[in-house]
Amino acid sequence: MAIAPLQAAYASNTQTIAKNQNAEETKKAADPDEIKKPGRRSSPEECQTCKERKYQDGSNEGNVSFKAAAHISPNAAGAVVRAHEGEHVANAYAKAEKNNGKVVNASVSIHTAICPECGRTYVSGGTTNTTIKYSNESNPYQKDLKARDAAGLVGANRDYTF
Repeated sequence: MAIAPLQAAYASNTQTIAKNQNAEETKKAADPDEIKKPGRRSSPEECQTCKERKYQDGSNEGNVSFKAAAHISPNAAGAVVRAHEGEHVANAYAKAEKNNGKVVNASVSIHTAICPECGRTYVSGGTTNTTIKYSNESNPYQKDLKARDAAGLVGANRDYTF
């Protein structure tokens, strides 16, 4: 009869251990940053490369953020990079307005990469491409085109009320 209580205690301990292991696995499944991926040196939570990653603007445009290298949290990098690229687009519109031009195209590309240490996908930077069309008032062909457009509009708006 002494064996039955030992078996019951063993079964109870085994169930407790299994519950604790399942709880740990559930916790890790809920937070993927705590899991070390196969073939990686660390989990994203402990990654030194991600903690030390810095962003810097490489353009020749003077009045934008990140002219000096700065760290951005991996969770906030997407929003911050999009906002930064938005500064370039806003500057293009301001430049076009100032110089009698028109923004024909403005596109932003956000780039991603995978951290070699932890395997996390992160925003690695962005690229803004803008095309501005300027009217050339000193060009004789442009002057002729403008004159023809103006001549075509003469009398286009008439007031017929008497």
